[in-house]
Amino acid sequence: MKKERYNIVVLGSSNTDMVVRSQHLPVPGETVLGGEFMMNNGGKGANQAVAAARLGGNIHFIAKTGSDVFGQKAINDYRREGINVDHVFVDEKAPSGVALILVNDETGENSISVASGANLKLLSTDIDQAAEVLEKCSVLLMQLEVPVETVEYAAEKSTLQVAK
Repeated sequence: MKKERYNIVVLGSSNTDMVVRSQHLPVPGETVLGGEFMMNNGGKGANQAVAAARLGGNIHFIAKTGSDVFGQKAINDYRREGINVDHVFVDEKAPSGVALILVNDETGENSISVASGANLKLLSTDIDQAAEVLEKCSVLLMQLEVPVETVEYAAEKSTLQVAK
């Protein structure tokens, strides 16, 4: 029996997460020498798109990155995950979103600072360019790391019934 693949549209953020693990989190004015450094794709939208793709979903991602190395790498990585990136738009002026994350190795406590960058430039005009995939999707998954007006506009444009 062939497994059905759902057309899932994920509309949301794309960030590059820069993570430093250390023995404790610094207090204001303190410098802590960290241990391990990791750089990963992140953002709630991107994380959900990747998870759904790995579970076998037919994913279309609507997002916006900068034209910088972070955005280029993210788009290539999403493509390798099997995600359709035809509607991951590139902003020529705004940088890609980044998150700076400090993690306490012992407790797991963290501190996160996000510079949203191009995520905040995802607009209704971008949604209009993705109208065809919104009309054909079975599931529309959105978060609030892009402008709420864009999320509301996409919900209005979608042919899906709102879950209550």
